[in-house]
Amino acid sequence: MPLTYPIAEQTLDNGLRVVVSSDRAVPIVAVNLWYNVGSRHEPEGLTGFAHLFEHLMFQGSRNVASGQHFSLLENAGASLNASTFFDRTNYFESLPSGGLDLALWLEADRMGYLLDAVNQENLDNQRDVVKEEKRQSYDNRPYGDSYERLVRLAFPADHPYAHMTIGSMADLDAASVEDVHAFFRKYYGPNNAVLTIVGDVSVEDAFDAAKRYFGHLPAIPQPPAAPDGTIGPLTEVHRDDVVSDVPSDLVTMMFRLPMDGTPELDAAGLALDVLAAGQSGRLNRRLVRDEQIAQSVSGGALPLIGGVSFGTLTGIASDGVDLQKVEDALLEEVEKLAEEGVTEDELATVQAQAERDWLEQLSTCAGRADEISHHALLFGDPNRINTRIDQVRAVTVEQVQAAAAQWIRAAGRVQVAYRRSENAGEQA
Repeated sequence: MPLTYPIAEQTLDNGLRVVVSSDRAVPIVAVNLWYNVGSRHEPEGLTGFAHLFEHLMFQGSRNVASGQHFSLLENAGASLNASTFFDRTNYFESLPSGGLDLALWLEADRMGYLLDAVNQENLDNQRDVVKEEKRQSYDNRPYGDSYERLVRLAFPADHPYAHMTIGSMADLDAASVEDVHAFFRKYYGPNNAVLTIVGDVSVEDAFDAAKRYFGHLPAIPQPPAAPDGTIGPLTEVHRDDVVSDVPSDLVTMMFRLPMDGTPELDAAGLALDVLAAGQSGRLNRRLVRDEQIAQSVSGGALPLIGGVSFGTLTGIASDGVDLQKVEDALLEEVEKLAEEGVTEDELATVQAQAERDWLEQLSTCAGRADEISHHALLFGDPNRINTRIDQVRAVTVEQVQAAAAQWIRAAGRVQVAYRRSENAGEQA
């Protein structure tokens, strides 16, 4: 099912890759900027720096006062935000097309001149913001630290994916202004980024605007490559059992998976979808509808490019049900899939779900801009948005079973189980 979204590319003299997809259907333009820096690029002692900059980038630059980045764009009718992940950091805004120049000027000012505004006061303020975010999203939220626990179990301590993007609060406390400036100079330059513009603008005008606002910014020295995280499937079981004030007993399992961009990862992702995606998934049918031992089940693959990905399966026990029953049922279905495979109908169902989700993502200018930046930065091919679903559709039942048999096994997993204190004695 080939898609035909138009893609035009240019690389500025300073190395900034600019991708434009003109769409004159609605008077909206999306600006999306991906930097090739995430938590896997952070060396020991500097964890959390990429995420810290997600906050600092909104706190002013040479020509923009603190807080004005948000206020100027919101006054122009924009929605905007940023996110940090293992493999990248991205900044994005979607606004009426007349605001394109404003959006590009603001992005360029902080790419080129952020450090003019990063002083001790600013650093201390945003460090406290990050700490509060960790308290709210990780420490004081039910199950909030599950992924922190899982990645520590799933990867060696020195692996690039062994820590979450929030990082270590001790590392942030120890960070000096000089440390922060050095990290920015190392990664936040035009030749380490992709700028995507999608929407109500001509290709020529979009490229001209990109050159006007970004073309004068100097390239940075070639950033160091992220450490190689290539590692095979898990071959042992490691558990973390937590007694906590949680609403229900819950178990989450994590499996290492193949690297993103490979047919093997597509196959492994579809295997997890057969188990856990939607109401028709095997786990939902058995655990929730038939046996009623779980309130809900979920799971899926999390694609990563640093040599390995991972996937999860989660079950929340029904009230009064021993969590061990949920764990046992999850593992039985994992083994059944690996040993017996999937049917053609099951595969067609999850492939159709993937196609629907992909088309929904591409249906908006903002969603399309994000995926173009994603595939341009991490795979060097923005046109992959037009071919991606064909790669998923090409996966066979044989490939799904082979991926499951190698990567998604009861004997090769890590897991964290949360039990309410009154249920702790039920632990197997």
